[in-house]
Amino acid sequence: MPIYEYRCQDCNTKFEKLLRRAADSAQLVCPSCGRSHLTLQLSVFAAHTASSAQAAPAPCCPNSGTCPDASLCGMN
Repeated sequence: MPIYEYRCQDCNTKFEKLLRRAADSAQLVCPSCGRSHLTLQLSVFAAHTASSAQAAPAPCCPNSGTCPDASLCGMN
């Protein structure tokens, strides 16, 4: 089952939902405010490899080192 990511247009909450099929999204509501004004977000995925090469370090926020919430500055 795919995991879909949504953003509530009313309260701006981002959340994920595991759905059997995309048609099931018609009954979704925001877990924070209970409204159904949702926008499907683009998702990224992670792939793991079996190679022994070291992974590059994750980028960090130039202001404080790391961002507590990646959606605030988009640097993480």
